[in-house]
Amino acid sequence: MKKLLNVPSEAVKDMFLGLEKCHPDRMSRVGGLTSVFLRKGAPVKDRVGVLFGGGSGHEPMFIGYLGPGLADVVVQGGVFASPTPDLILAAAKAVDTGKGVLFVYGNYAGDILNFDMAEELCQDEGVAVRTVRTWDDVSTGADRSRRRGVTADVYTIKTAGAAAAAGLDLAAVEAVTRRAMENCRTLGVCLTPATLPETGIPTFELGPDEIEIGMGAHGEAGIKRDKIQPARDLAEFMIGRLAADYPLKKGDEVVLMANGMGATTAMELYVMASAAHDALAGRGIRVFASDVGEFMTTQEMGGCHLTLFLLDEELKKHYLAPCDSLAYSRATA
Repeated sequence: MKKLLNVPSEAVKDMFLGLEKCHPDRMSRVGGLTSVFLRKGAPVKDRVGVLFGGGSGHEPMFIGYLGPGLADVVVQGGVFASPTPDLILAAAKAVDTGKGVLFVYGNYAGDILNFDMAEELCQDEGVAVRTVRTWDDVSTGADRSRRRGVTADVYTIKTAGAAAAAGLDLAAVEAVTRRAMENCRTLGVCLTPATLPETGIPTFELGPDEIEIGMGAHGEAGIKRDKIQPARDLAEFMIGRLAADYPLKKGDEVVLMANGMGATTAMELYVMASAAHDALAGRGIRVFASDVGEFMTTQEMGGCHLTLFLLDEELKKHYLAPCDSLAYSRATA
């Protein structure tokens, strides 16, 4: 796989140099650290700070959600690798104004280890921390606390940023953010593999007519391998699995996301989104809003995640609240 890089092992560093040069009006580097960035206008006095982080290689996740109404600070590690505790501590201190900091990150072993260590370091320095991990991938078992976090990150950080901007205290920001995360379900279908920048070698193999249903964000195995089939059939299957997992009932209201994994065209995503709308309508589920595009990728992996975000009145208010970032913006409530 050919990639536009300098030295492959320095891809993350060079990416962040590009972001710093291209968007000085939006972000600034924290303490000269390679992959810790503060949004313009942060920290905000007497407000909870919102910290968002995880491994690189999933852009626009996580740096794409740095901005007002979303994350105040973002910290990233290497490709598919957690940021280290010292980086997370520096990020937390950069946004703490005495009201505490909410950590938002995915439910992966490396992230859990490093963010937990960073939380202990924060406590030693008098920074109050609460944590919300995302676990929305229904392909990873019935125990929700052991599920992988994927595209629920978007609605989790959106809710956290809106709640913090509204002036809620740390406990309240954590509570509503956790409810948003728990109201999300995701299932993916993979058509082609990703390659790591340092090797250029595919992370797994799929036959010309094969798909992997339930593929993880790093190329982890899914729930089954099948033959390629029409989008309407895939969407029906995926929505059926998602709806049953809640379970959703007639009259429920959701936000629908169709997320491209990195090499999926807008044409394909809208075909899948249309089929997902039909599958939801057939179950009496109302789509309040749709988000279609690349929100979390895995390099050039081909495929699509479908995510449902079940709304209530408070979550709807936070979903509609204004925000502005490179990957996700809303002008007015």
